Amino acid sequence: MPAPFPIPQNPAKHTLFEDLQGFSIALITTAIGLTIIAQLGFITGQTAGLALVISYLTGYSFSWVFWLINIPFYALAWFRMGKEFTIKSALCVTALSILVAVIPKWMSFDTLNPVFGTVAFGILTGYGLLGTFRHKGSLGGLGVVALYAQDKYGIRAGIVQLCFDAVLFTVAFFLFEPSRVLYSLLGAVILNGVIAFNHRRDRYIAS
Repeated sequence: MPAPFPIPQNPAKHTLFEDLQGFSIALITTAIGLTIIAQLGFITGQTAGLALVISYLTGYSFSWVFWLINIPFYALAWFRMGKEFTIKSALCVTALSILVAVIPKWMSFDTLNPVFGTVAFGILTGYGLLGTFRHKGSLGGLGVVALYAQDKYGIRAGIVQLCFDAVLFTVAFFLFEPSRVLYSLLGAVILNGVIAFNHRRDRYIAS
């Protein structure tokens, strides 16, 4: 079906400065969200959630696990989403891995309500992911698959991510305390809701 509104043949392009500021804001926002959820000991969905689960179970640094498990997805990104998207995504993943490693040294919490922290995580990380998408990048992993499915088949990126999350959280119920997983699930639902309701090509046409 055609888009509800005509999409120009030559949409406005982001400048290099616009990309830099857009990615910077998105990555800092996402890193703060992930710092909050890690501080609570919860998990999330998508590739970051998988990295958190591995980190909790093995004791390895989340930053290194997240960076390493994204490497195989760059092949799909290169052949399906293009060189620019792949390079931007690789740089975003690397920058996010560094930020998540250093932010806990700059910011700590004496009190962090689990409900508020979970909601804040979902909102901050959801909008952070939107920022990377809107500047033709991603945070790798499942984001690449989700964006490809949306561009190729018209399936909302948030829906693809929600299906992956359903599998991940089902496994998590067998690994962690139920209350810990339920809090985490709330954050993932909010995050995916932010993406599903806001990432639409007929509303955002710059590239």
